[in-house]
Amino acid sequence: MYERKTPQDLECGTIVAMKIFGAKWKFCIIDAINRGYNRPSEIHREIMEATPRVLDMQLRELDEHGVVFKKVHPGLPLKVEYYLTPLGQSILPIIEMLDKWGNKNRDIVKEKVVSA
Repeated sequence: MYERKTPQDLECGTIVAMKIFGAKWKFCIIDAINRGYNRPSEIHREIMEATPRVLDMQLRELDEHGVVFKKVHPGLPLKVEYYLTPLGQSILPIIEMLDKWGNKNRDIVKEKVVSA
Protein backbone atom coordinates (compact mmCIF):
# COMPACT_ATOMS: atom_id res chain seq x y z
CA MET A 1 0.00 0.00 0.00
CA TYR A 2 1.18 3.51 -0.83
CA GLU A 3 2.29 5.65 2.08
CA ARG A 4 2.67 9.43 1.65
CA LYS A 5 6.06 10.86 2.53
CA THR A 6 4.73 14.37 3.12
CA PRO A 7 1.81 15.06 5.45
CA GLN A 8 -1.46 16.40 4.07
CA ASP A 9 -2.89 19.60 5.51
CA LEU A 10 -6.44 18.43 6.16
CA GLU A 11 -7.09 21.48 8.33
CA CYS A 12 -7.67 23.52 5.15
CA GLY A 13 -11.23 23.15 3.86
CA THR A 14 -10.20 23.75 0.25
CA ILE A 15 -7.64 20.94 0.41
CA VAL A 16 -10.23 18.59 1.93
CA ALA A 17 -12.69 19.43 -0.86
CA MET A 18 -10.01 19.00 -3.55
CA LYS A 19 -8.99 15.64 -2.08
CA ILE A 20 -12.54 14.34 -2.50
CA PHE A 21 -13.78 16.22 -5.57
CA GLY A 22 -10.59 17.29 -7.33
CA ALA A 23 -10.75 15.01 -10.36
CA LYS A 24 -11.99 15.93 -13.80
CA TRP A 25 -15.25 13.96 -13.89
CA LYS A 26 -16.38 13.71 -10.25
CA PHE A 27 -18.83 16.62 -10.37
CA CYS A 28 -20.30 15.21 -13.61
CA ILE A 29 -20.63 11.76 -12.02
CA ILE A 30 -22.41 13.20 -8.97
CA ASP A 31 -24.71 15.23 -11.20
CA ALA A 32 -25.52 12.18 -13.35
CA ILE A 33 -26.35 10.08 -10.29
CA ASN A 34 -28.51 12.91 -8.94
CA ARG A 35 -30.43 12.95 -12.25
CA GLY A 36 -31.18 9.23 -11.93
CA TYR A 37 -28.35 7.61 -13.87
CA ASN A 38 -27.42 5.00 -11.29
CA ARG A 39 -25.92 2.11 -13.24
CA PRO A 40 -22.29 2.38 -14.41
CA SER A 41 -23.31 1.81 -18.04
CA GLU A 42 -25.82 4.69 -17.79
CA ILE A 43 -23.19 6.98 -16.29
CA HIS A 44 -20.74 6.00 -19.07
CA ARG A 45 -23.33 6.87 -21.74
CA GLU A 46 -24.11 10.16 -20.01
CA ILE A 47 -20.43 11.23 -19.77
CA MET A 48 -19.14 10.04 -23.14
CA GLU A 49 -16.05 12.26 -23.09
CA ALA A 50 -14.53 10.18 -20.26
CA THR A 51 -13.29 6.63 -20.64
CA PRO A 52 -15.17 3.92 -18.75
CA ARG A 53 -11.95 3.05 -16.89
CA VAL A 54 -11.58 6.60 -15.57
CA LEU A 55 -15.25 6.82 -14.59
CA ASP A 56 -15.05 3.47 -12.79
CA MET A 57 -11.95 4.63 -10.92
CA GLN A 58 -13.59 7.89 -9.89
CA LEU A 59 -16.80 6.10 -8.85
CA ARG A 60 -14.68 3.84 -6.65
CA GLU A 61 -12.96 6.87 -5.09
CA LEU A 62 -16.30 8.59 -4.45
CA ASP A 63 -17.52 5.39 -2.81
CA GLU A 64 -14.38 5.17 -0.65
CA HIS A 65 -14.87 8.78 0.49
CA GLY A 66 -18.51 8.20 1.37
CA VAL A 67 -19.94 10.50 -1.33
CA VAL A 68 -21.81 7.67 -3.07
CA PHE A 69 -22.71 4.18 -2.03
CA LYS A 70 -22.64 1.13 -4.24
CA LYS A 71 -25.64 -1.21 -4.17
CA VAL A 72 -24.99 -4.67 -5.61
CA HIS A 73 -28.04 -6.70 -6.56
CA PRO A 74 -27.43 -10.45 -6.46
CA GLY A 75 -28.10 -12.58 -9.49
CA LEU A 76 -26.82 -13.04 -12.99
CA PRO A 77 -25.94 -10.78 -14.57
CA LEU A 78 -24.69 -8.84 -11.57
CA LYS A 79 -26.45 -5.49 -11.26
CA VAL A 80 -24.65 -2.56 -9.64
CA GLU A 81 -26.14 0.84 -8.88
CA TYR A 82 -24.74 3.97 -7.27
CA TYR A 83 -26.64 6.43 -5.08
CA LEU A 84 -25.68 9.67 -3.35
CA THR A 85 -25.12 9.62 0.39
CA PRO A 86 -26.04 12.64 2.53
CA LEU A 87 -22.42 13.78 2.04
CA GLY A 88 -22.86 13.52 -1.72
CA GLN A 89 -26.16 15.37 -1.59
CA SER A 90 -24.50 18.17 0.37
CA ILE A 91 -22.32 19.09 -2.65
CA LEU A 92 -25.32 19.48 -5.02
CA PRO A 93 -25.89 23.22 -4.34
CA ILE A 94 -22.25 23.90 -5.23
CA ILE A 95 -22.51 21.86 -8.44
CA GLU A 96 -25.67 23.81 -9.31
CA MET A 97 -23.83 27.12 -8.76
CA LEU A 98 -20.93 25.92 -10.95
CA ASP A 99 -23.42 24.93 -13.67
CA LYS A 100 -25.05 28.38 -13.54
CA TRP A 101 -21.63 30.06 -13.68
CA GLY A 102 -20.63 27.90 -16.66
CA ASN A 103 -23.86 28.66 -18.52
CA LYS A 104 -23.51 32.39 -17.82
CA ASN A 105 -19.89 32.49 -19.03
CA ARG A 106 -20.07 29.89 -21.82
CA ASP A 107 -19.59 32.38 -24.68
CA ILE A 108 -16.59 34.05 -23.04
CA VAL A 109 -14.92 30.68 -22.47
CA LYS A 110 -15.70 29.49 -26.02
CA GLU A 111 -14.16 32.67 -27.40
CA LYS A 112 -10.99 32.21 -25.34
CA VAL A 113 -10.66 28.52 -26.28
CA VAL A 114 -11.11 29.22 -30.00
CA SER A 115 -8.60 32.07 -29.99
CA ALA A 116 -5.98 30.08 -28.05
